[in-house]
Order: sequence, then structure tokens, then C-alpha cells
Amino acid sequence: MTTVERTQVFLLPDLGEGLSEAEIVEWRVAVGDVVTVDQSVVEVETAKAVVDVPCPYAGRVVTLHGAAGEVRPVGQPLITIAPLDGGDEPAGHATYREEERAGSGNVLIGYGTGHGGATRRRRRPRLALAPEPVGPADPSRSDTVGSDAAGSDGSRSDTAWSDTAWSDTAGSDGGPTAGRTSAGDAASGGPAPSTAALVISPIVRRLARERGIDLATVRGTGPGGVIRRADVEAALTAPAARLAAVPDPHVALAPTGEGDVIVPLTGVRKAIADKLSRSRREIPEVTIWVDVDATGLLETRAAINAATPDAPVSILALLARICLSGLRRFPQLNARVDTEGQRIVQSAGVHLGIAAQTDRGLLVPVLRDAHRLTTAELAAELTATTAAARAGSLPPARLTGGTFTLNNYGVFGVDGSTPIINHPEAALLGVGRIVDKPWVVDGRLAVRKVTQLSLTFDHRVCDGGVAGGFLRHVADCVERPALLIAAV
Repeated sequence: MTTVERTQVFLLPDLGEGLSEAEIVEWRVAVGDVVTVDQSVVEVETAKAVVDVPCPYAGRVVTLHGAAGEVRPVGQPLITIAPLDGGDEPAGHATYREEERAGSGNVLIGYGTGHGGATRRRRRPRLALAPEPVGPADPSRSDTVGSDAAGSDGSRSDTAWSDTAWSDTAGSDGGPTAGRTSAGDAASGGPAPSTAALVISPIVRRLARERGIDLATVRGTGPGGVIRRADVEAALTAPAARLAAVPDPHVALAPTGEGDVIVPLTGVRKAIADKLSRSRREIPEVTIWVDVDATGLLETRAAINAATPDAPVSILALLARICLSGLRRFPQLNARVDTEGQRIVQSAGVHLGIAAQTDRGLLVPVLRDAHRLTTAELAAELTATTAAARAGSLPPARLTGGTFTLNNYGVFGVDGSTPIINHPEAALLGVGRIVDKPWVVDGRLAVRKVTQLSLTFDHRVCDGGVAGGFLRHVADCVERPALLIAAV
């Protein structure tokens, strides 16, 4: 048995949470490197977060499928590993085959092993071939599906696609019959799609369709002439390509001018756009607000930190504690609307979302069962969670499942806002900056620390009385923190 026949191809694992693709950020290994079981081999960005992907196989890297910036759908090859010869195995690798047979338990942070299960078979993606103008055969173009289906020596891996490839053109009956070619035909020297534009990724086809780009006019720069996303984006900037583009009648694209910057909606940015758009479409939201004197809250925080300097608490932690108190009194806001079931679901526990601005956009990491945490524990969890969110090390599971969100937009130097609810939650409390303002205290004018609180809520889950009661309770606790003790 040759080394090529014994290679193992690790597919991009099932990411869960409805995620179907990931963009390669950076490879941690190179061709020829020796890897161990569960060693991190690539950093990818999903619609939820940036995560490291460990490989469940040990051996020597034969092929890296995809370059940095390329989007890989779940189930496509990610890396090909060849077993080490006995003389090549470094110390400590003698038992790697036993580890592989046992299976990796750490394929992707937050998900566990998602590859190689005997009871689950993933449907293989089909290769799409877009017709090109007939011309002389290009000997540099492969008659296979490119590097994703072949090893570095041109031989196909036993886990690469061996399914029949289909063109984008359907048969007269509407089925995928026209343009059908067999992988076996190509291998045996039969008819081969050497004059077809190779499009492996459905993401590339979709992008071309949305941007009105005819794939027959695009030359692929990938192995074997595979058309990548970068090729489609480059075609957008070419004047000839723009003139030759065939617009999709279902997609109305705004015209672009000379010097315009095109920023594709991908990854976290696309997930944010989709979620906010859905929230505005589905949720009849209302925002109410009130100005409050936060002087007492700042004094309370100073007293706590003076007593426990080794475990300081932040203003955000105290506001989180106040929100938990309010949700205990008004559980209608700790809810979501199940539109399919025509019902309102009030959550038994409070899973508190904290809006955090990061380099990859606005994320909302979730503190599970926040109602069970003490104020000191809340402070510690907030610090650790927001730091991990900004570093991109939170697993996707930590970015979903919230029941109420706290948004401190005051850090941006603004007083107020009408934020969009984090779908499918029912409410969000916003906090503006704390500044010195004139305030009447016991009939006299004084300078106090004042902030504005805003509550945006889903009018389907409650009326103004409940929302106003919650916001007033929060405001009272900010002005007189001692009320928190009475509310416990």
C-alpha cells in the first residue's frame, strides 16, 4: 500500500449553531510539517467567532486545501495527512495510530469531534461546471476538480469527491442531466471538462450570481484553473467584466463609481447584518428612557473596591446586578416570542448578554445563568468574557442563547441611543456616558453624576406598564443602591 493510498483527509467539521462555512484566517502548519493528534492546524472565522481547528490525525502534512481568505463549506477537505514512516517518527509519536483509532475529542472548540463518525454520513457537495467559450485546450488546466480532490502528486485521495460532477445547466426535464461528466471518464482518458470553468464552492457561484458576473468570463487562479472568490471579486473591478456582466433579474445592485470601496458582507459582519435586519423586520420595538443620578452608584462602587481591592467590581457589573433584580420583578422581559408556535416563552434563568465592540464587529457574549452569580462573580465573568470576545477566542456556543442584553454604549462618549434588540430576545437595556450635570437634590441645585438609561422592548411580550416598571426599578437602584438589598 502506497503512502498516497494511506493518506487521511480531514474535512472541515460540522460547526453547529446553523453554521455552514468558515473562512481560513491563517494556517498554523505548512506542507511537510509533522503534526500530532489534536494539534491546532488552522485558524478559521465563522459567522460567530474566530476559532482554532485541531486535527484528529497525526502524521506529515501533504496538502493544505485552501488559502488564507478562502471560504470553505463544511464537509470540504481542509488538510491531508500522511502517516509517518517508522524511521521518521519523532520521540513520543510511536502511539499516534492508537490515538487516531480512539478518535480525537477536541476537533473544534465547543463542538467535540465532528469527523469520521460511522453512524453519520455527510452528503458530498457536487462540483459545478460553468461553461466557457470553446477554445484551444490549456495543458495547465487539470481535468480533475483541482487541489481539493487530488493530492500533491495529482492522484486522488480516497476521501475526495468521486461523485458524478454536474454542470449548472439543467436538463429539459428540470433535472441535473445536461453537462454530466463522470470522474471515472476523466481518469480513463474519456471526455473531460477541460474547456469548462471549474467552480467548486457554492459560495463562489452565489457571489457571482448576486454580482451579475458571468463565470464563463472569469479565469480561475486556483489549482487546475479553479475559480475562487478572489477571482470573482477581481472581476468586479475590471471595466470589461462590468460591461459583460449579466445581472440577476432578482437582485438589484446599486451602481458603483470610480474609487468606491467594495466590502463584501462575510463572516461576523454578515451575521451581524442578517441578525439586525431580522430583528427590525420581526420585532415591533419601543424605546423608553430616563435620566438618573448615578452619584450613589459610583460611591457604592468605590466603597466595595476599597474593601476588596483584590477583586474590584466595575460599573457594568453593578448594572448587571441591577438588571437581574429588575428581571426578577418583571420576568416578562426575560422572554422570546415563538412566532411558529404563536406563544411567548419566558425563560426560567437569565442568560445575560453583554454587547462588546471588537475588531471583527459587535459581539454579544452570554453569561449563562447570571442570576446564580454573586456581584463579585459577575465582575470576574464580565472581565474574562469581554476580553475573550475581543481576542476572538470565545467558542460560538458562548455567543448564542441570551435572554436579555446589557449595552454600555456610554464608552463611546454618547448620551443615548435607540438600540436594536438582539433577536430573538425581547428587551435590551442601554446605558449612556456618566457626566457632571446640574441636578436638583432636596430642593437645591447641585452638580451630580448623571447618565441616561434606555430600555428597548418587544411590545408583543408586554405593555408600557411592565416596561416602565422595570426601567423605573433600575433607575431607582442606580440612584439608591441600597434598594438592591431590599429587593433580594
